[in-house]
Amino acid sequence: MTVKNIIKRHIDGHRIFFFLILCLFGLCLVQAMQAPKKRARKRPHGDRVYLLHADELRYDMYGPHPDAQIVKGKVSFSHQGAHLTCDSAYFYEGSNSVKAFGHVHFRQGDTLSLVCERAEYDGQMQMMRARKNVVLRHRRQVLRTDSLDYDRLYEMANFFDGGTLIDGKDKLVSDWGEYHTQTREAKFVYNVKLRSGKDLVTTDTLYYDVPKSKAHMVGPSKVISGNSVVHTKDGYYDTKTKSAQLYGRSTLSDKDKTITGDSLYYVKNGYSRGYGNVVYVDKKNKNSLTCNYLRYNEKTGYGFATKNPVAIDFSQKDTMWLHSDTMKIYTYHIGTDSVYRKIHAFHKVRAFRKDVQAVCDSLVYNSQDSCMTMYKDPIAWNGNRQLLGEVIHAYMRDSTLRLVHVVGQALSVEMLPDSVHYNQITSKEMKAHFLNGQIRMAESIGNVQTIYYPVDDKDSSLMGLNFLETDTMRMYMSPQRQLEHIWTNKFTSVMYPMTQIPPTKYKLPNFAWFDDIRPKDKNDIFVWRGKAKGMELKNIKRHEAPLQVLSKTAAVEEKKDEKTKAKSNSAGESGNNNQRAVQ
Repeated sequence: MTVKNIIKRHIDGHRIFFFLILCLFGLCLVQAMQAPKKRARKRPHGDRVYLLHADELRYDMYGPHPDAQIVKGKVSFSHQGAHLTCDSAYFYEGSNSVKAFGHVHFRQGDTLSLVCERAEYDGQMQMMRARKNVVLRHRRQVLRTDSLDYDRLYEMANFFDGGTLIDGKDKLVSDWGEYHTQTREAKFVYNVKLRSGKDLVTTDTLYYDVPKSKAHMVGPSKVISGNSVVHTKDGYYDTKTKSAQLYGRSTLSDKDKTITGDSLYYVKNGYSRGYGNVVYVDKKNKNSLTCNYLRYNEKTGYGFATKNPVAIDFSQKDTMWLHSDTMKIYTYHIGTDSVYRKIHAFHKVRAFRKDVQAVCDSLVYNSQDSCMTMYKDPIAWNGNRQLLGEVIHAYMRDSTLRLVHVVGQALSVEMLPDSVHYNQITSKEMKAHFLNGQIRMAESIGNVQTIYYPVDDKDSSLMGLNFLETDTMRMYMSPQRQLEHIWTNKFTSVMYPMTQIPPTKYKLPNFAWFDDIRPKDKNDIFVWRGKAKGMELKNIKRHEAPLQVLSKTAAVEEKKDEKTKAKSNSAGESGNNNQRAVQ
């Protein structure tokens, strides 16, 4: 093969290759020219906006709207089941849109109606833009605004120039908002106000569920319901039941009473609950309560607090802290002038105030007689004095102690300044009378035994030990808490010099000093320390009158006597009858 043939053959191969490329390019060009024809398929019948009626139709080729049909007089359009009527309109058939003017009325089905003074309807986007005096009605809801966009595709109405939603007795106002016609849910933002009857909700953002009549408040919010005021950053409010679910450290105030918690559940004039760091404050009575769970019923006046509850009284100069496992409150004759309450605290009760400390198993406070009763191994301390018994009654007057009554195995111990010797009194019961918070008279009744150390006024030294036994004894104190004089019935007394005191006479048989149990400060009330084993008060059996019950033998004999008496009576009656017959 010559060089000329080789070159010719090479050129022919390239021609074939270029020809194939040209064919492929032509094929792609034809397909590209045909593609727009497929995309530009004819619009389905239902997608187009139709002009149903107009009294007048014209074109203005040289005006500001050359591509619009200008229609006037009872104008009516339809689009995908919706109808639009107005006084006049610009109909843009090419863009499938309408500009409507004067008495614009848009209807969709039987549930949605929109009226305004002017509007723009985009059939391609299915968007209705209504302006000036807009009123949207959906079922029983009415939305009023000056600027509203209604998206038919997403079934959402959006207003941005201030609006009002009316749902029965509920009225919502905000600067901006949206309303979903399918889910009937609304969102309101900026200067939101919800008025439901006499209740008022103000917030920054609010989500409103129309079927449930439930509002979700987001951001700093306030709810005013009668005398109750709620502050929250995240809460739900039910306008039907007048109930609220509050989160994010919310506060409920009612006149002088406030309750704060991580979560609060509130029902107006009903049942309420609080969870997590709950703080209840009564400013009028100057007391408060903290716990991690609290529930209260306003109708019945019943309250329940648990999970580390602490009752705080700040009505006096010194604040009182009281802790127990559980606390309950009962209200009697609620809503009347004779209303009173009982507060139960149990178990492991510990109380602290600078001048008074106490521990017991359970406690009851009755506001009717202002009496606080401590049960099961109660102990109370005042300075260097300790008081205990089976039951301790403490009567108050204006939060000030006026009377203490100890019942059963009463023991009063006073530790002297040397911390070695103790003045002691034991009896069946004791009464301590107070004036302006200071003890003025102490009375011991029944099997009284005392150990008393007289003090030399010159050098404050102990002069000896005086042991006394009697039935009743009264001790009168000065305002400075100094012993003035003692009154007693018949007694026996022995005076021992300090150097001649028998070892067995230093303490009474039931002497006990529980300084290790005593609360040291307000934080120590949370640490329970009970009596050591064997130091508890012994249960004393009280004598009871025996029941007068007949024995079995006596009962049988009594029945026999009754039978014989009945027989004799019947025999006597028969004899009398026979005598009457003979006569």
